[in-house]
Formats: sequence, structure tokens, C-alpha cells
Amino acid sequence: MGKNHRNLLSASTLIGDKVVNLKNENIGKIEDLMIVLKDGRVGYAVLSFGGILGIGDKLFAIPWASLRIDQEKECFVMDVDKDKLDNAPGFDKDNWPDMEDEAWGVAVHSYYNQKPYWTTQL
Repeated sequence: MGKNHRNLLSASTLIGDKVVNLKNENIGKIEDLMIVLKDGRVGYAVLSFGGILGIGDKLFAIPWASLRIDQEKECFVMDVDKDKLDNAPGFDKDNWPDMEDEAWGVAVHSYYNQKPYWTTQL
């Protein structure tokens, strides 16, 4: 690990961090983290994208495994094109999906080519 890299970070330091894709394009920011209570892992990060100055942003549940933290740049990196994100299943701030709905979770994970978190070992 490089200088000043940590293995543990508080959730509050991650909320609001920007997310970029592999082309270094800004694709949003982390609005929230959804914690699985039975085992303490992060199930989803909630990403906001679109809109202007935070108005009209669409929210997306991003499987935690789809994100990588770049501690040097203090951002998240995600392997997704803006076009794919534009067409991703999303929701608005006043109408969140039931994130415990397994069918919904499978669809979200499949969209990002990830295995559902509940099927993987810690």
C-alpha cells in the first residue's frame, strides 16, 4: 500500500465523494451507503447522476463490488460508460426501491455484471 492508504474508512468520509469512470469522466457522487445489518458489509452505494446543481439527479443503487476507491485522488472509480449509466435502472430521492427485494437486487447486479452480494462469501 502507498503512503497514507488505509484499510478502514468511515462512511461519512465517503459520502459526497465523486465517482469517475475509467475515462476519468465524472459520473456522479456517492449519496449514501446501504449496510447489510446481518454481516456488516456494504450492499450498495447510492450514486447520484444527472441533473443540474443537484436538482433532478437520478439515483442508482450500485453494487459495492462495482466500485474501487482511489485514495490518492479521493474518489471512487467505476468501469461504466456514461451511456450505460444513463440507461441504468434508477430511482428518485422520494421513491426508493425495496433494496431487500431479491428480484430487484438480481436485476441491478446483473446490469453491472456483478454477482449479488448475498451469494458471495465474505
